[in-house]
Amino acid sequence: MEQASDIKTTPRGFYCTLCNVYVPNQASLEQHVKGRKHQTLSTVRTTRKIQEEHSVFVSGIKPDTSQADLTEYFQQFGPVTDVIMDKDKGVYAIVQFSETDGIQATLSCVEHRLKGLKLRVKPREKKEFKLIPKNKKDDQNLLQVFERVKPELCQMLSVDAQMQHVMERFQLGENEKKARGLLIQLLQEVFIEFFPDSQILPFGSSVNTFGIHSCDLDLFLDLENTKVFQARAKLPTEQTGEGTSDDGRSEDSILSDIDLSTASPVEVLELVAAILNRCVPSVHKVHVVSSARLPVVKFHHRELNLQGDITINNRLAVRNTRFLQLCSGMESRLRPLVYTVRFWVKQKELAGNPSGAGFLLNNYALTLLVIFYLQNCDPAVLPTVDQLKDMACEEEECVIEGWNCTFPSQPIAVPPSRNTQDLCSLLAGFFTFYAQFDFVSSVISVREGHALPITDFLSQNKEEEEQPTKTQQNTPKLGPLNLLDPFELSHNVAGNLTERSQCSFQRECQEAEKYCRSLQYQRKSTKGKSWGLVRLFSPHGEVTPAKTDQGFLTISIPFKSAMLSESLRNQLSVAGEGFRLLWFQKVCSAVEGVFQKVLRCSLAPSTDSIFTSDSAVEMESASTSLNTSINERSDYIDSSSEASPLVKAAVGTKRLLSSGSDDSVSPQGKRPRLGRTGKPISPHWIWIQRHKVWAGRRKVRRELIKETDARPEGSCMELESQVTAYILDKEAELKDPVEFKVESQVVGGTESTKTVLKFRPTSDKEGLFQDFFHFLEVFLPKMVETLLEKEV
Repeated sequence: MEQASDIKTTPRGFYCTLCNVYVPNQASLEQHVKGRKHQTLSTVRTTRKIQEEHSVFVSGIKPDTSQADLTEYFQQFGPVTDVIMDKDKGVYAIVQFSETDGIQATLSCVEHRLKGLKLRVKPREKKEFKLIPKNKKDDQNLLQVFERVKPELCQMLSVDAQMQHVMERFQLGENEKKARGLLIQLLQEVFIEFFPDSQILPFGSSVNTFGIHSCDLDLFLDLENTKVFQARAKLPTEQTGEGTSDDGRSEDSILSDIDLSTASPVEVLELVAAILNRCVPSVHKVHVVSSARLPVVKFHHRELNLQGDITINNRLAVRNTRFLQLCSGMESRLRPLVYTVRFWVKQKELAGNPSGAGFLLNNYALTLLVIFYLQNCDPAVLPTVDQLKDMACEEEECVIEGWNCTFPSQPIAVPPSRNTQDLCSLLAGFFTFYAQFDFVSSVISVREGHALPITDFLSQNKEEEEQPTKTQQNTPKLGPLNLLDPFELSHNVAGNLTERSQCSFQRECQEAEKYCRSLQYQRKSTKGKSWGLVRLFSPHGEVTPAKTDQGFLTISIPFKSAMLSESLRNQLSVAGEGFRLLWFQKVCSAVEGVFQKVLRCSLAPSTDSIFTSDSAVEMESASTSLNTSINERSDYIDSSSEASPLVKAAVGTKRLLSSGSDDSVSPQGKRPRLGRTGKPISPHWIWIQRHKVWAGRRKVRRELIKETDARPEGSCMELESQVTAYILDKEAELKDPVEFKVESQVVGGTESTKTVLKFRPTSDKEGLFQDFFHFLEVFLPKMVETLLEKEV
């Protein structure tokens, strides 16, 4: 019943009051209700409601009143499950019973006295559960910050000075660092009482030299020495002294309630959360996030207005922090460049996930992208991680969880860079570098300092997974942007990004690259106008509509490694750097299958003669010359099929010349072959559509399945073929069929790999092509994706 009250009908579809989310239709609503966010919030709401119904509010206590005193007193009314005290002021508490009978007995008592104190007991206030969006004013605050910084930047004399000012304006101040240091010291003193020999180690933005105002405080609670202490305490008493450890401390502590060697991380973190709640002043909003990649305890420090995370199994993050400290220590240009790029992506809404999880870039990933770019400058500004490993001495060798994390401990051990570029040109180079980067077919390796081909990660060998080495046990989660952690090589730090996020980042890099070539970026305005970083940081206006390509309308089908069948992934892995041509062939076959088998289009008679042997395209060996740019070669597919302009021959074959001939002479009767610098030949079709197969598909689809189906349109070839057949059976043929030309081309290398399909009507007397194309924009890429998932 409660779930039904969460959903409201609106003109836009449906609105979930619990999650503060709008959904367009019934199918999307059902997916949302079954989704993780809605289910989690429903569980939290139910738990809160049960707690309220089983709790009473107690006031009139003193700061010296202990939790044990309250528990002992209220036990006379019923079993007490928890007592939550206001540890800052010590004036109230919430007592929770296991049964509601305990509440009734407590409230029926006329007077409550505890150690001479008169307690005031009343039912706990019932509050409506409401989701409070985190950082809901971030956009407004960011705009206000920019407006304050804007006149300051305009007064600077150069872009270099502007970038230095951005760093100084946003970096952590000395007072902030001292306050965080004192909190870390306090937590160390508290935790060592409960976990002897434990150590609190800060990592992340607070200490990696890239921190900004109000950044989270990330902490690693190292319990390795505590485990040793606990193991010694379990030895026979004659070995360590009865009742004490060998250093004289009592073993009668919280450790008697938990075995650290066998306890799960979540169990230990629950204990950590209890200590924070009850023993650390000004700390509140403590909760365990067990569903995270690495479970953490989150808390908020009221006086410092500071968010904090504590983890017990993230030693690698501490080492990553040391690595970033080393990088900023050996190259002074890194910090202003990172701060500038971070503020830029914030302004463009490309980074900043309020709850920690989301589809945007995180600060760590951005910093690694900057470092990777600097490794690829000529000459390099920063060395690779492998190069740093070779510079380390024997005492600096470090292996954590099987990963080699060795690098010098001091910047002085690293030779200075020979690169003398200023910050202005380095920033422009950053945008140029990623504006032309092929993200989807590359895996960025800061460790090796260059992009690895994605085909190295497509094929998963089960035998290798069983090997003991860490690099073989795990492979990174592939996505639209693949950025390997410098040490944990199985972790893609940008694995949360969606295709849309990656495309937005690259598009903004392309726009920034164009601006950085202008005088408005390089020279200060003599008329007091915005220049340099000010115009770069300015929020963009309305997005201009995409332009057509010489009268063609285009649909792009991006390369998505995660959406390919295991068989196709293996084939692409074998193809190596020539995988684009094989993938392109599969996409073209799928496109043809969609038009012929699903949408029942027919090929125009003229199409059969388009692809002949004299216009065939060379398919160079996948193991050799496929390494060259796909846009500079005519690498396509020969036609040997009567019904299809696509080749069925194996990849890697090419037409042989007659014996003794050279490349400039064609066989007798054949036209000269295109040169390698010529314009690539694009496979194309001319299709004829005689029915309005795009009209009313959703309605027909629902009638055919007779039930609600959450699958999106285009996710099932058999079903979509049935829909088309139904429409063909019920609807009359068009008097003037729609005839249109489709050209295909694969691009990559200097941009993200994708197949570009160009559409142009050749006969459209009834003006239906625009509607048909609008339908194809969503349907065709999804249908091709479905077919590639089932590729054998």
